[in-house]
Amino acid sequence: MNEISLNLWNWLLAFTPIIIILVLMLWRRWGASKAGGFALLVTLLIAWLRFGAPFELLAYAQVKALLLALDVLWIIWNALILFHLTRQAGAIDKIGKTLSNLTPDRTLQALILGWVFPSFLQGMDGFGIPVAVSAPLLISLGFTPIHAVLITSIGHSWAVTFGSMASSFQILIAVTGLPGEVLAPFSLLLLGVACYVCGLIVAYLSDGWAGLKRNFSAILILATVMAFTQYVVATYIVYNLAATLAGVMGLLTSIAITGWQSRKNHAANGHVGKDLASAFSSYIILVVMALIINLVPPIKTFLSQVNITLNFPEVQTSLGWLVPAGSGRILKPFSHPGSIILYASVASYFLFKHFNLLPKGSLKSVFQRLASAAEKSSAGIITMVTLSVVMTDSGMNQLLAVGLSQSFGAFFYPLAAPLIAALGAFITGSNSNANVLFAVLQMNTAQLLNISVPLILAAQTAGGALGSVISPAKVIVGCSTVGLSGEEGRVMPKILLYGLIPIMTVGLLAFLLQWLAL
Repeated sequence: MNEISLNLWNWLLAFTPIIIILVLMLWRRWGASKAGGFALLVTLLIAWLRFGAPFELLAYAQVKALLLALDVLWIIWNALILFHLTRQAGAIDKIGKTLSNLTPDRTLQALILGWVFPSFLQGMDGFGIPVAVSAPLLISLGFTPIHAVLITSIGHSWAVTFGSMASSFQILIAVTGLPGEVLAPFSLLLLGVACYVCGLIVAYLSDGWAGLKRNFSAILILATVMAFTQYVVATYIVYNLAATLAGVMGLLTSIAITGWQSRKNHAANGHVGKDLASAFSSYIILVVMALIINLVPPIKTFLSQVNITLNFPEVQTSLGWLVPAGSGRILKPFSHPGSIILYASVASYFLFKHFNLLPKGSLKSVFQRLASAAEKSSAGIITMVTLSVVMTDSGMNQLLAVGLSQSFGAFFYPLAAPLIAALGAFITGSNSNANVLFAVLQMNTAQLLNISVPLILAAQTAGGALGSVISPAKVIVGCSTVGLSGEEGRVMPKILLYGLIPIMTVGLLAFLLQWLAL
């Protein structure tokens, strides 16, 4: 048997770790490592004393969590290296100055670097890269660290499902057994609408209502281009390239819009394109390497030969929750997204060195800054990931989803579906994990309630994508690259406030699509 008795007491206990994190980070303004450590201790006690998790299960959960945390931290550490190396070469300041020459409009700058560019990066690689790369660039333009994290986090969230070479969508196909042709249309529609909402939020965060009104037409054009491109590519070409090509079209459209505005304002600068390419050289190297490694099969196969993982035995709690035997997170050290960033960093170092852009002692300074920024963020990631694995393996996450789904009838369930998915992503920090946890549950619930299965599964993956960026684990990633390590509690209230807007929009749209039969 793989069920746990659903009663109010059990459900409240399963929800306790989330309540603790929210209270400590939102009210007490604790950092993620401190809040996560306290919540983890409580979670271990609840899993052991109430949910019957044996010490063997809890010990295996710690090891699984370390593998998952290493997967995330390898990206963070190398993203920090690339950023600080680029800053040492003066490229970060140059990007700010060059983009200011391209467009002096603060909101349009935020839309390009906080919405379009991160969406492109999300298309190629996953966890943390869009925020880790883009947030520091916004700071170079004068945005505050908090606003830089908010803008880039919300900005790319619509691209998560078909980002990372559509890994989240592939998982949705795998766990439900339904073909992509059935799942894609509703998913693309919901995410396309979310793209518009994300652009509007980015504009508002950059310069209030004035900035939003001033660039409303640009937002509509960019959102339409990116959403339409993602829909067409995923529907008629290949899922894996949908978000990437949507980002490419968004960038090209951004250049066209800024070029038109420059001509309109008689502010064209013939050197802007060359200066921008030079300033973005390290990131261009990153993009090219990521495309080659991910899209050229012989190279990807060669670099993916080495795998690091551990096999875990079947474990069962005293309440009957079964954790099947299987391998933990499979790490591919040479084709890992973090390794791709490292390759780009090495290539950038020699490029900067060749042009005498690095002052003496640059590498020492880079690694000193890395050590300072990575210390607190690494501890926070490890505690949050461990908490997530313990909740999953003890059955607490499943109990939460079952309780939420049973609290809504058939009429209101489309509203709740993306919130359930967002809860899973909030806990795990991953849309992929949220799909693994809750997609089958959502499918079964939709069948029992006699409502559209493809629509509910679309709400599941869209809600998980949008919810993943507001998770504490993702907030840690963003804060670690903008000098806010240990101060995640200052960011959490705002990112929850703005992050819930696209999630609720997706829920409302799913509700209307179901009951108005559109």
